[in-house]
Amino acid sequence: MNSSNRLIMTALAWVLLCACFGCATPEKPAPAKDESREPSTQALASQKQIPAAHPPGAGFIPSISSFYPTPTKMDLCGEAVPLDNQDVFERFDKEFTIVVYNHAQVYLWLKRMERYFPWIEERLHRYGLPDDLKYVVVAESDLVPNVASSKGAAGPWQFMPNTGSSYGLPQRGSFDSRYDFERSTESALRLLDDLRRRHGSWAMAIAAYNCGDKRIMEETRAQRVSDYYHLKLPQETERYVFRILAIKEVLGNPTQYGYSLPKGHGYPEQRVDRVNLSLSAPMPIQDAAEAAEMTYREFKKLNPTLRADHIPAGACDVRLPEGKAELFEERLSSIQTQSDSAERPSADVPPDRSTSRPPMPKAEIKPQAEKGSPEKHGSGKSHTVKKGDTLSEIAKTYRVSIQDLQKANQIKGKEVQIGQKLRIP
Repeated sequence: MNSSNRLIMTALAWVLLCACFGCATPEKPAPAKDESREPSTQALASQKQIPAAHPPGAGFIPSISSFYPTPTKMDLCGEAVPLDNQDVFERFDKEFTIVVYNHAQVYLWLKRMERYFPWIEERLHRYGLPDDLKYVVVAESDLVPNVASSKGAAGPWQFMPNTGSSYGLPQRGSFDSRYDFERSTESALRLLDDLRRRHGSWAMAIAAYNCGDKRIMEETRAQRVSDYYHLKLPQETERYVFRILAIKEVLGNPTQYGYSLPKGHGYPEQRVDRVNLSLSAPMPIQDAAEAAEMTYREFKKLNPTLRADHIPAGACDVRLPEGKAELFEERLSSIQTQSDSAERPSADVPPDRSTSRPPMPKAEIKPQAEKGSPEKHGSGKSHTVKKGDTLSEIAKTYRVSIQDLQKANQIKGKEVQIGQKLRIP
């Protein structure tokens, strides 16, 4: 093979190599680093970080909650909980762990507490009952009045129909007073007090509230044990008291467990008037709502006792925003007058029964102040001091001076006591 042939073969070999492996362009050497232009570590840290565009959740690293040790000493209504017993401790530890890390639910509880707890606390103070009983309603309904269970329990305190009737919460047609927050609270406190007297301790009373008085009596007789913490009970009841203990610990010490609800972010208390109605026939809720200058939704939300789209005939009461009772009476009377006129058509014009509206029911209206709200006495008012109230805030609420408030109630300093009733000048 001559030199020209060898040259041709060598060229073909290079072509084949390039075809198989590709011809890479040699990299240019990296330029020398200019130390004078390199940003310092502090400068990099101070620069604003602009996140790269990515789908929601991509690259997200969830924060890990702090570890909160389970308390080793607790009491319920002043009764010591035997947490030195390992079985008792582990049962409490389970419920505490579930509650303390349930951030969304705890914040909802904290918000609702500001609406409902002052009223409950005032009643507990009035009847001389332990403050811890307010946590029972949290375990029962999460402080939501308009709830019902598949087993038939209803309202914020989850009364069963027969128990509710026995404790002053009747259910009549579409009217169910178990959903009345104030009245069901009164009934629940009486029931719990009765159960405590019957079973000897608050833990047993609360357990009986959950699974029934009869079941607790049967189990104590069969097992010959009268201590809740050592009784074998239905699983729900075995967890129930411990869940209330966990709720008490977290809601009673929120900042200790990483919760901080800024002032003004809780739900405001509802100031309402009660109006007693005595209807000769059912009244559409829409008519009642219009008479109070409310929407249908607003009226239903304020009156969860009304389970249909009408107020049933007979005697019942409705809740209205504070100060609207008089307007409601005037508007309702006006609607009734118009309805009466519609019932008496001209003698020359026969009534069109296919389109005529049913006559408006006759209503006897009796305004009644809501329990727990400022009560009127003649031309004045009174205020029951709630947790967190101060003399200056009360004076501001009623637009009176602190001095006038002190003088009217013979108060020398600025301290007031929970449950104290103040006369508003």
